[in-house]
Amino acid sequence: MLNRFFPTHYLSSIYEIKIETLKDEGIKGIIFDIDNTLAPYDEAEPNDKIIDFFQQIRQAGLKIALVSNNTEDRVVKFNEKLKVFAIHKSKKPFTKSFKRALRLMDCSKEEAIIVGDQIFTDVYGGNKAGIQTILVMPISEKDEWITKIKRGLEKKVITYYEKRNHTDNR
Repeated sequence: MLNRFFPTHYLSSIYEIKIETLKDEGIKGIIFDIDNTLAPYDEAEPNDKIIDFFQQIRQAGLKIALVSNNTEDRVVKFNEKLKVFAIHKSKKPFTKSFKRALRLMDCSKEEAIIVGDQIFTDVYGGNKAGIQTILVMPISEKDEWITKIKRGLEKKVITYYEKRNHTDNR
C-alpha cells in the first residue's frame, strides 16, 4: 500500500541527476516542481546554477516543463529566465497537469520523469499518472505551513522506503 508513495529514485538534489543516463533509458522530458525542488519557495527567480543545469538538459536534447501548485505570478516570474513549458495551480497530486506537461513536451508517460521534493504531491501524483519519479530532499527548511504539516508523515514514508533498500545513485 505504501508503494504508491515510493519514488522511482531518491536523491539529495537535482544536481545528482545523471542526464545522460536518463537519455540512455529513453527519457525525453523532465517535469520539475519549483518550490523547494529548484529554489526555496520565497525566492522569486532561479539562480545561475539552475539556469546552467537547465541549459545542460536542453543541450542533451531533453525537454523541460515546470508543474507547480503555486500561483500564476510565482510560476511566470520564476520561468522568465528559464523559458520552459510551465503550468501553475496544477492541483497535484491530481494527474491532469502532468498529462498536460506530457502533451506540451510531446512525450509519452514512459518517456518522462517527474522531479520533486514532496511525496504526497509530486511522487504520488507521478505514480498515479504512471510516470517515473525522482524525489529530492527539500533545499530549504522553510516551507509553507501546510507543507510543514505533511513533512512529518513524509519522513515516515522515506524511512520505510530506505529500510526496503530502494535507494540508488541515479
